[in-house]
Amino acid sequence: MKLHADTPHNLAITSLGDGWIAINGERHTSSVVLSASRGLRSWQCSEFGNLAVEHFAELLDEPDALPELVIFGSGARLRFVAPALLRTLIARGIGVETMDTAAACRTYNILVGEGRRVTAALLIEA
Repeated sequence: MKLHADTPHNLAITSLGDGWIAINGERHTSSVVLSASRGLRSWQCSEFGNLAVEHFAELLDEPDALPELVIFGSGARLRFVAPALLRTLIARGIGVETMDTAAACRTYNILVGEGRRVTAALLIEA
């Protein structure tokens, strides 16, 4: 599936398929975190069942570039994590929206195109 952002920005999710997403045309087959302010980086979790507090806490690594919203893409289907895993984000007043990874990709493109401070944490499972 090809995705198109309304407004060009530094990092756009340009397409996705089974077990991969493309960011600015470059294909990624493992989980990633991306934001307009902090760029793209690997997210060291390959399975939903392995998610831990540390995976979400690392989204707060740069206090000067905190997002207003984290979009969590839970993989091929919608799955909600235990609220305890999100406690560090919620305690800082950062909103968290969970959706399947395809929906998270579309939502990220829209929100970042609007200039929102959003981070996408996208789980890509093989």
